[in-house]
Formats: sequence, structure tokens, C-alpha cells
Amino acid sequence: MQQPAPIPNNIVLIGFMGCGKSTISRELRRLLGYPLVDMDAIIEQRAGKPIARIFEEDGERVFRDMESGLLGELAAAEQPAQIIATGGGVVIRPENRAVLEHIGYVVWLCAPPEVIFNRTRNSHERPLLHAEDPLTRISQLLTQREPWYRQCAHLSVDTAGLSSREIATGILESARYFFTGHHSSPCRKP
Repeated sequence: MQQPAPIPNNIVLIGFMGCGKSTISRELRRLLGYPLVDMDAIIEQRAGKPIARIFEEDGERVFRDMESGLLGELAAAEQPAQIIATGGGVVIRPENRAVLEHIGYVVWLCAPPEVIFNRTRNSHERPLLHAEDPLTRISQLLTQREPWYRQCAHLSVDTAGLSSREIATGILESARYFFTGHHSSPCRKP
């Protein structure tokens, strides 16, 4: 019987906008020294424009295609250990969810809709929140995406009320346990 391929020692952060993926990924990089891959930043660099303009000028589908392509590149890369901060909607596509389950230790950062609203309300770079009632839009999108985040995650962490250091330290302890083989399956559900 053939052994499954080992999961790379990547720590992958998923979750809705405003849940702390960028902040926590930087703290993890500081603690571990792993390279940091911020998928949204790479997409903006490649497109030569912010995500809001990609949505406005090219449409969400073009952005999602770029996101899926980059995720595929990361999955195929030989880099054995890195921190990957995904975009909030990476879980929308089934093919992305399949890749996420095998790309590393996947941590779902979450927060209540009101916390997300308070963290994002002054940002003009969030195209999906350009709505008459952003809080309702956040709640709708969270309801839609929650099963997909749950499907991909090895661990879920509510970021409301915790410092980035507390969150990162907890993730590291859990990831060490995961990578040393003390888990029952490749993708333990929270």
C-alpha cells in the first residue's frame, strides 16, 4: 500500500476579510522565520493594481482565476515551509478547497460579523463590502463561506479579543503537534 505524500510544513491562513490573516501571518513569520506569502499582495503586484481595481475593471472572475492559479503554483512549489496568507474568498471554488487540504496546516481565522465590520468599515479597498448595508453583506458572505472554511481547516481560531501574539503562539503549538504526526487524518475538522 502506497503511503500518502507528506503534507508540506506550510502554515496556511484562511478566513474572511478583517479576521487577521495579514497581521497573524506577519507575527508567525517573526516567530518562525519562515518566508511569508501574501496571496493578495502577489496578485496585486502581478496585476499592477489593487484588488479593488481588479474587481472594478476586470471583474471578480478574473481575480478568482488569478487566485486559483497562484494557489496551484504554491501547491506545486518546492518550498517546504512557509506562511501562506490567502484571500478571504479562496474557499469559494471547490478546486481551491481540494488544494488547501493538502498544501499544509490550514488555520481558519474567524470573528463575529460585528467585529469584522468594525475592523473593515473604514477601508475602501474591500470591493465586496461596497454595499448599502455592509454588516448585512458580511453576515451573508460569512453564512455562505463558513461550511467551506470549516471543510478546509485543521484548526479554527476566533481572533476577537486575542492579541496577535496569543493567536500566533496557539497556532504554532497546534501546528507542531500536527506536523509531528499526532493527528488522526490529513484534515481534522474543527
